Amino acid sequence: MRYVIAMAVAVVVALIVTIFVSPQIASMAVARFTFESPDEVGNLEDGVYMLSNLAGLLIGWIIGWFIGGRFAAGTPETTST
Repeated sequence: MRYVIAMAVAVVVALIVTIFVSPQIASMAVARFTFESPDEVGNLEDGVYMLSNLAGLLIGWIIGWFIGGRFAAGTPETTST
């Protein structure tokens, strides 16, 4: 159950980061530099966008892992002998 909760929270946090956070971070990163080619702008923006989405996914997984651990701590482990 812990894995399911971690995956669900990771997807939700990644979606929120993709919609609200990543575009602003990518725009701020592009605004800091000067470029000679529009391709360089696109490459940097895409890279920053993907890295911030990956960071959001990992943060969501960690949050979900801890939340799932709280639920798993109350259930007894079942073992077969």
